[in-house]
Amino acid sequence: MNQTNHINNKFHSIRCKVITVSDTRTEETDKSGRAMADFLMKQNHEIKEYIIIKDNMEEIVKEVMLAVEDEHIDAVLLNGGTGISPRDVTIEAISPLLTKELTGFGEIFRMLSYTEDIGSSAILSRAIAGTIKTTAVFATPGSTGAVRLAMKKLILPELTHIVSELHK
Repeated sequence: MNQTNHINNKFHSIRCKVITVSDTRTEETDKSGRAMADFLMKQNHEIKEYIIIKDNMEEIVKEVMLAVEDEHIDAVLLNGGTGISPRDVTIEAISPLLTKELTGFGEIFRMLSYTEDIGSSAILSRAIAGTIKTTAVFATPGSTGAVRLAMKKLILPELTHIVSELHK
């Protein structure tokens, strides 16, 4: 099945790679990555790959670009490594790769975080979304609450639409 037919099928199943960026998490302790995958699967999206990688710029770039070059992956969803500590480099790794940034994603994520979850601490919250070639890319903070908020309010409602737009 080619990419265009896949996107237009009646199930609207998006093929995803989920990446948790963390120096400390394992598959057993990665609640956020599992939550991200669970949300996707409950919406009939497919998890093609799920990995945990260190908070390392080269490793993040490598894994994102492997997904972009894989014709069987439509979207990459990352969680973690978005804070302001010196080790947090997810945003710095992804930003230069983007063909187009979806600036509204970060803006709305912070607004929702402020009003629904964490108040003024939302100013510390870095989230980014965009496209690299024909792949959608989303990066959220690593807390389960942040993943839940991003998935329910922003990513899942628009994922099929975004991927469809990339294949027009």
